[in-house]
Amino acid sequence: MINKNEIVNLFNSFNNLNVLIIGDVMIDSYYYGDVNRISPEAPVPIVSVTKKNNRLGGAANVALNIKALGANPILCSVIGQDSDSETFDELLKTEQLNTKGIIKSKERITTVKTRVIGNNHQVIRVDSEVDTPLSVNENTALLKAIITLINNQKIDIVIFQDYDKGVITKELIEEVITICNDKNIPTTVDPKKKNFANYKNATLFKPNLKELKEGLNIEIDPSNVKEVEAAIDQLNSSQHNKINFITLSEYGVLIKDNSTLKQISAHVRDIADVSGAGDTVISVASLCLALNQPIDVIAEIANLAGGLVCESVGVVPIDKDQLRSEVIANLN
Repeated sequence: MINKNEIVNLFNSFNNLNVLIIGDVMIDSYYYGDVNRISPEAPVPIVSVTKKNNRLGGAANVALNIKALGANPILCSVIGQDSDSETFDELLKTEQLNTKGIIKSKERITTVKTRVIGNNHQVIRVDSEVDTPLSVNENTALLKAIITLINNQKIDIVIFQDYDKGVITKELIEEVITICNDKNIPTTVDPKKKNFANYKNATLFKPNLKELKEGLNIEIDPSNVKEVEAAIDQLNSSQHNKINFITLSEYGVLIKDNSTLKQISAHVRDIADVSGAGDTVISVASLCLALNQPIDVIAEIANLAGGLVCESVGVVPIDKDQLRSEVIANLN
């Protein structure tokens, strides 16, 4: 592991990075209230709403994490041309995130996940979304925006944040990774099931255990390092990613490149909510990779970051100062 001064310098260097984030964005909408009675219309609780708010979600939460770490996020996605897209624009404006890579389409709706919380418990979640792949016109427009951004400004790393909502297509993956490899821009991937096998020749591929099992259609014992390593080797026989970084929940993380395998145990935490942990892990890992850190450093810092955000209720971006302090405190 690196020393204290190197950690401080690394975290300061995050501020110099431009990060392109490609993926499915959404609005996380929350209604909070009290439940005091059951509806006479059906056996369901009545929630008397006392507060409501909207937050950026999906790949936009990765942008919030990148911003919280001091780097400059550039978000690329396709949303609807509807009233919810106006809400999304306002949220971007509030967070001071640019809209250069956001495409609006009449063919789609803006994804909104609405959670109703009664007496501090989630009563129901209502999803408004389409998850069909982008049309040819939408895919062309998004790819054009991405290529323009890559060609016209310094991009230090590209993140694919996939939620299986259709914004990331096989064609887009292939085009962008090819361009990035030609320009020596590293790419990182937080995959989902549909496109799992389509990510080839990326710099860092970060599935969790469930995604790895589904993607390879095999069973894996996460407590058996040899078994996880064998799954990585099976994965890489077809995908040829330079680094594979597997998150294993209570079993920590495992990272492997062509020459090195590193396992890191999970830290003891008071877990409040695991939502958004994957977004934080890919954000931190990507910034460390962009600054050419060795894989053990990438995994150590990202593992700590993922654990930290699990101590907060709801989806929250990482606290940079808290993470830096924890990394320093965990120096060997």
